[in-house]
Amino acid sequence: MSDNQPVLSIKDLHVGIEGNEILHGINLDIARGEIHAIMGRNGSGKTTAASTIMGHPDYEISSGKISLDGEDLLELEAWERARKGVFLSFQYPQAVPGLQVGHFLRKSVASIRGEDSAKGPVFREALKSAMEEVSIPRSFLSRYVNDGFSGGEKKRFEILQLMLLKPKLAILDETDSGLDIDGIRVVSRGINAAIRGSDSGALIITHYSRILEHVKPDYVHVLIEGKIVKSGGPELALELEERGYEWLESGNNGGE
Repeated sequence: MSDNQPVLSIKDLHVGIEGNEILHGINLDIARGEIHAIMGRNGSGKTTAASTIMGHPDYEISSGKISLDGEDLLELEAWERARKGVFLSFQYPQAVPGLQVGHFLRKSVASIRGEDSAKGPVFREALKSAMEEVSIPRSFLSRYVNDGFSGGEKKRFEILQLMLLKPKLAILDETDSGLDIDGIRVVSRGINAAIRGSDSGALIITHYSRILEHVKPDYVHVLIEGKIVKSGGPELALELEERGYEWLESGNNGGE
């Protein structure tokens, strides 16, 4: 594996559902330690892109490639992609009554990173540090997974999983949805701690620039009608907040 090999590489990806094409030739490379963001209106294809990378069976890939550290992902099931190091945070995480958070975290780490990573003082110290980073009290470990969690608790819990699992690629689908200002700061701190300076990469999918003001992505990509129509730095997210998306649509100033 070359040091110059992107963590995630998407080439000319065309994706549809029930015969209707949603993504029309997406190209995207994410290098190690980089955080990218995709912004766009509802229905632009953002969640389709996230679900396709993760391997959701409902989405049909008509052409294109997706690779993780140079390895083709398209022939792998979703659980196999997770084992390879793809992590997806959900917009609406499901509750699992009866499954304690502490047990779930230990089993998840053992499954993804190996049994040795899920036991002893190394695991306990990693868990303690990550919980402090995202402001989760120790009492949280005895609760049931997402059962009765507030929206903010669900989001912080997902970032806690991200920090412990240390995936190659983190896909964060509207992680800022429903968070207040303090929640956004905490979640952003966890994302930065998990990705910056590591061999991992992250793709944040969001409607708003608020979380990007704290995460400061390396690149922002604008998705309109299934196509990336513009890419830039963090300043592009602020420009979208001010101007909306209409100026980037086909026929409006050529996207300039």
